[in-house]
Amino acid sequence: MLCCFTAGTSSAEVKENRNIGNLEDRTTGSAECQSLFRSDSTRGGSSGLKRKRPLEEDNNGHLCQLRLIYKKLSCFEAPKNALVQLNELRPGLQYRMVSQTGPVHAPVFSIAVEVNGLTFEGTGPTKKKAKMRAAELALKSFIQFPNAPQAHLAMGNMSNPSADFTSDQADFPDTLFKEFESSPCSDGLSHGRLLRHTLDLMVQAQQRLGGIVPEPEAPKSPVALLNELRPGLRYACLSERVEGRRLRSFVMAVRVDGQIFEGCGRSKKLAKTQAAQCALQALFNIRTAPEGRTGLRASRKSCPHLPQDFADSIFHLLREKYRSLVGGCSPVHCQHKSLAGIVMTRGLDLRNAQVVALSTGTKCIKGEYLSDQGQVVNDCHAEVMARRALLRFLYSQLELFLRPEDWEDSIFVQHKECGYRLRENIHFHMYISTSPCGDGRLNSPYEITTDRKTPGLSVAFVCHRKHRNQLRTKIESGEGTVPVQCKGPVQTWDGVLQGEQLITMSCTDKITRWNILGLQGALLSHFVEPVYLYSVTVGSLRHTGHLGRVLNQRQERLGQLPTTYRRNQPLLSGLSGAEYQHPGKASCVSVNWTLGDTELEVINTATGQRRDSGTPSRLCKHSLFTRWSRLYRKVRPVIHRMLMYCEAKMAACPYQTVKQQWFRSLQETGLGTWVKKPPEQDQFLLSV
Repeated sequence: MLCCFTAGTSSAEVKENRNIGNLEDRTTGSAECQSLFRSDSTRGGSSGLKRKRPLEEDNNGHLCQLRLIYKKLSCFEAPKNALVQLNELRPGLQYRMVSQTGPVHAPVFSIAVEVNGLTFEGTGPTKKKAKMRAAELALKSFIQFPNAPQAHLAMGNMSNPSADFTSDQADFPDTLFKEFESSPCSDGLSHGRLLRHTLDLMVQAQQRLGGIVPEPEAPKSPVALLNELRPGLRYACLSERVEGRRLRSFVMAVRVDGQIFEGCGRSKKLAKTQAAQCALQALFNIRTAPEGRTGLRASRKSCPHLPQDFADSIFHLLREKYRSLVGGCSPVHCQHKSLAGIVMTRGLDLRNAQVVALSTGTKCIKGEYLSDQGQVVNDCHAEVMARRALLRFLYSQLELFLRPEDWEDSIFVQHKECGYRLRENIHFHMYISTSPCGDGRLNSPYEITTDRKTPGLSVAFVCHRKHRNQLRTKIESGEGTVPVQCKGPVQTWDGVLQGEQLITMSCTDKITRWNILGLQGALLSHFVEPVYLYSVTVGSLRHTGHLGRVLNQRQERLGQLPTTYRRNQPLLSGLSGAEYQHPGKASCVSVNWTLGDTELEVINTATGQRRDSGTPSRLCKHSLFTRWSRLYRKVRPVIHRMLMYCEAKMAACPYQTVKQQWFRSLQETGLGTWVKKPPEQDQFLLSV
């Protein structure tokens, strides 16, 4: 134990003799010690040791034995000097200059340091040596005990309790290190670990004996601790936002053992600290004490996460349902680049969970096939189709409630006159195999790609800072999105039919819209209160931080909302293991299914109609409007005149009010203007 301290006693001299470790191994006899000193004190001797000045020996001859002990420990690692050792044990100590005496050509400096309430003063010909001596004295104080038996008790050695362990004479190093020496072939403890291990034993002994317990060691920062466990980590700045004139926020991310952890704060340092804390807790079960206000306030700026096992279960339910449905279909329908679905639960009980909607698809209709009778599906992306399939399920549940003998089996209950709401604990969970197109995918550094050469943080997002969080539109008949301008383009019917590209808002933008207006849409808002997603699971994401920020930041300046509407924040999660994605170009088909259907419906994404017959899909506007009209006549029998599709939607006043309020907030924050399709496509009546 004392070797660690006494090795530090001559650390200043050792530092001046970097090549002392190259000395040849010798036995521990006194003759060898004398020979060693002669070679050290000789300038330019044959030993090859070149020194600026000779070593200064103390009166007790400690130096010889210290050098031999140093050679024995050199198989482990280079020793740390007393200053370094003391700083590791008591970080942040302050050294002060006490005095300077002696002539100018031979000054004597005196420097003191306070440790555990005691002051240790060291002297030397330089300030550095005086400071080193003070540190050495402080280290020695760590192992002073009232008597020898207590010292041996601290060391866990009761074989020779009568030995004077507290002696300052030259024989203490051998006594100390006898129990710690290991065979050359063993790995052994490092020099620093010997010191820490012995001090831990002594603290335990002092506690048992009622002695003074030293001050607890100042905790290391999460970043430093994580770097010790996983050296060489690199942090990436994901975003930098300015809130007001001076308030700034940063998001930093670090990749550890294949997982991504991120943190946010008013500075990059605080954000890195929070990211390191998340990694320590998740990977090593280490919970560090918070250092003040290390991050932003949680509430609306951070999105909560869905439990991992629950998210995995949602995925398995959808995958098994999809496999059972495509069993008799063409192989081209079995392969998909994007699968989405919605699972309904009562509470969070998965035992009675039901898959209520399911779909695939990655493309949109061509402009030339746009219908003015609502008989095509414009957007065949999987998550959009899954939501439209859910609408059919909601219609069927309302129809079930209106049958006197079956109303108890419906998920709806009557809330007000001619109004309905979901029963308590009815939750809808959406799964998407890939992150939604738009800003949620483009600027996410966590997207898992098939390129195994770049498994870490993506650097592509740096190129898109200018358009971060902005509204984006899909490319007609293709994949990918482009940002919209603050004043979006106006689409005209004749322009689209003459060849202009049809513009469709991205899936990220639509999911954000559902979190404000609800999944039910304008037509069903005549009957039911808003229906929101409880959770969203994205199969291809390692981390949901960016998607959560996109969904939440677009709600910040929304203002007061009417009753029953809210800023919904669904729980987010990825999968514990990435879902396999079929390589190659996406097919031009989309399939959909709703609970109660006997088979999948296959749609040609280019035309927006059934692939087999070319007839309208069960998810097109005309089909859904037909079900709404039938339901409307049952709930409100008195109808003055037949409404057009667009008139029925505009008649849902609270829904339209919130919709326009949200559109204005997007424009005010500079995120862009929501692009609408030509109004002619909604100006149709149902045939009698």
